[in-house]
This record gives sequence, C-alpha cells and structure tokens, in this order.
Amino acid sequence: MNDQRSAAEPAAAAVAVPEAVTALEGAAGRSWADRRAALAPIALVVAGGLSVQFGSAVAALLMPKAGALGVVTLRLAAAALILLVICRPKLRGHSRADWGTVLAFGVAMGGMNTLFYLALDRIPLGIAVTLEVLGPLALSVFASRRLINVLWAGLALVGVVLLGGGGFDRLDPLGAAFALAAGAMWAAYIVFSARTGRRFPQADGLALAMVVAAVLSLPLGVIESGAKLTVPSTVALGAAVAVLSSVLPYTLELMALRRLPAPTFAVMMSLEPAIAAGAGFLILDQALSTTDALAIALVIGASIGAVRGRSGAAPRREA
Repeated sequence: MNDQRSAAEPAAAAVAVPEAVTALEGAAGRSWADRRAALAPIALVVAGGLSVQFGSAVAALLMPKAGALGVVTLRLAAAALILLVICRPKLRGHSRADWGTVLAFGVAMGGMNTLFYLALDRIPLGIAVTLEVLGPLALSVFASRRLINVLWAGLALVGVVLLGGGGFDRLDPLGAAFALAAGAMWAAYIVFSARTGRRFPQADGLALAMVVAAVLSLPLGVIESGAKLTVPSTVALGAAVAVLSSVLPYTLELMALRRLPAPTFAVMMSLEPAIAAGAGFLILDQALSTTDALAIALVIGASIGAVRGRSGAAPRREA
C-alpha cells in the first residue's frame, strides 16, 4: 500500500504543479539518455564481433580463388598498410627490448591468422572459432588460480568432446588441429599484446606487429597463390577482409573500452563462437546440428564463467 502511494505521488504533484511536468519530462529524458549511454558501448562491441566473424566468412569465400595462405597474406598486408597510414608509428626512440616484444607480437599474430585460416579451409566457421577460443579460456584458467575455473575448463572440455562426436571422427582432424593451434597462438597474442601496449603509445605497436606478420606471411602466400594475389577482384576482397577483420573492429572496440568495464567486455568476447556460427550459416550455408549448437553453448558458458572470475579483458585477436 505504501509502495503504491509513493509511486502515485510524483504524478499527483505533476497535476497540481505545472512546473513539475517539465521536471518529470527532464528526468525521463535523462533516464533515456542514461540507458542509451549504457547500451552504446555494448552495441559497439557487438558490431565489432559481427565485423570480425563476417570478415572471416568473406575470407572463406575468397579461399577458392587465392588459397588459405594467399588470403592470409592479402588480409595482413592490407591491414598493415591501412594501420600504418592511420597510426603513423614512430620508429625511433625504442629499445631493443621494445622491438623484441613487437617482433614476438607479430609472430604470434601471423601464426594465429595463418593457423585459423588453414582451419577455416577445412572445418565450419562456428566450430573453428569455438575450438580457437579454448586458447584464451585456458590462459584465463591458468592465470586465475581459482578452483572454480577448473570446473569451467571441464565444461569446455565436454563441449569439445561433443563437438568432435566423441573423437573428432566427423571433423577434419587436421582442421581441428589447426584451430586448436590457432587458439594457443591467440593466448600468446594476448600476452604479447599487453606487453606491446605498455611499451608503445596508442596503436603504434599493433601497426608495427601487423607489418611483421604480413612480412612473415608473404612468402607462404606467394608460394601457394603466386600471380593470383595480383588479380584486382581478389585484392579488393582481401582489402575488405582486412577492414572487416582488423581495422573496423579494432576501432569500434577501442571506443567501447573507454566506457565499458573490462570484465563486461571480456564476457561479450566469449560470445564470438555464436556470432561465428551465425555468419557461417548466413554467408557460407554452414548449418549446425543440435549437438554442435549444444557444444558451442557449453564452450561459451565456460568462457563467460572463466572471464567473470578475472578483472581484466582478453584483447581482441586480429583474425
């Protein structure tokens, strides 16, 4: 009864005092503005995730024309050029340790992209991302030193067993191995991304590491694809993949992280297997079975549980 009276008092005051109407409208406007401000960074993260996974779907469409290694080369080279133009990183004033860190970051980035695209050439996008996300999940479990995270790891393992049909007999074994190896490189990417961020201002380290990754991938792409990499339509699609998978999501997530708590960001990153499954279905016509969907849900749940136990967020991988 008291609650009903309290709720009715503002409305009664608005009828009795005309000025109260303006005050109430202002409060409602502020409330709506607050909700919009809270939802905006979440929308940016979702948009970044959609960009990354739909970029991977476009990359899969490009693979018959340029090969998996050729697509990696196009994607990294285009991303490196774009980031160099945008960031204009300074080359002077860095120590040998700084360059060693950026080199390791570039190697991890190149290895992660190469292994992931090799996996994508053999297994569905949603499954590839689900297996890949086990790398950051394992890093989160080991770094947390909490017993509960061992349970989350076990839940993820159940999901992986379901995904493999009890033994990966219905998945391409080499594709699954590539995806798991890409996950390990993603974990290394996270470690060296943090170290690079501490040594280089803004996105300078990312731009320089992208150059390292592009240079390392170039011989592999040329050997596999050769002159196919110079076809204008192929180059254009490669540039589109670079924008969708690197430049756009990095920008969106950088904006989001200015207003979004890191743990919330990390939880949302754990939803990427579901986004990837959706992109695979819509762009590549890769339907998932009920068992696949359950397995992906288990891995997502394990990832969310693990990252909620930590105070930091895993950086975005460039893939």
